[in-house]
Amino acid sequence: MTLHYIAKLTSPKRTQESNLHLGLVLSWIAGALNAGGFLAVGQYTSHMTGIISTAADDLILSRYIPAVAAILMLIAFIIGSATTAIWINYAKRNSYAMHYSPVLFLEAILLLFFGMVGHGLSQHELITVSFTTMLLCYMMGLQNALITKISHAEIRTTHVTGLVTDIGIELGKLCYWNYDKDKGEEAHIRANRHKLRLHSSLVIAFFVGGIAGASGFKYLGFISTVPLSLTLICVGIAPYFDKKKHHPEGGAEH
Repeated sequence: MTLHYIAKLTSPKRTQESNLHLGLVLSWIAGALNAGGFLAVGQYTSHMTGIISTAADDLILSRYIPAVAAILMLIAFIIGSATTAIWINYAKRNSYAMHYSPVLFLEAILLLFFGMVGHGLSQHELITVSFTTMLLCYMMGLQNALITKISHAEIRTTHVTGLVTDIGIELGKLCYWNYDKDKGEEAHIRANRHKLRLHSSLVIAFFVGGIAGASGFKYLGFISTVPLSLTLICVGIAPYFDKKKHHPEGGAEH
């Protein structure tokens, strides 16, 4: 039963439950990488809003090299997202049995690589941004695009600003007093409780992952990425050993 449950997380046949549970796993990993990665390279590598703002500030202050470095981080994130989109659409076009597992395997391999040679890689730079930082940005883009495409943009694992904004919106709707009874039930403001629970769970998972990642990097260093990598491998490989096979959906996704 445990194997079948894990296999459902990356099954081409999606449910709200499997989307949520995969989103929680990936949010936890994203939080761990983002917080732990900051201790390793001094950058929050999932925060594209901050990176673009930094590039704009640096340009205005005539700090052109740091601005270019920030743009390189943005490009690495975009390339990661594009990699996921290319693979998933290719897999669906060709009716591959597993659409999502290869992306998880790629991220797992990169995490292992980061854990083994990350310290040495951080000594090498392009402009003024280390290759370690660009690798982390690439993995963040890879992962965020995966859960975005799986859930049809309902779930994002690194975009906490958007999640918190949606939580605030739904809390506002939950607290709204529908005082005008003459307008009928259909005109009343109703909170989307499913969305509120979903996004709250993702933020909590990201926070817990951040604590785990920061603690791991503080006390263990780069090797703390190994459990994260093994988690991705387990999630990705489970469908290959599941006796209750999931049949892929046909067609292309744009």
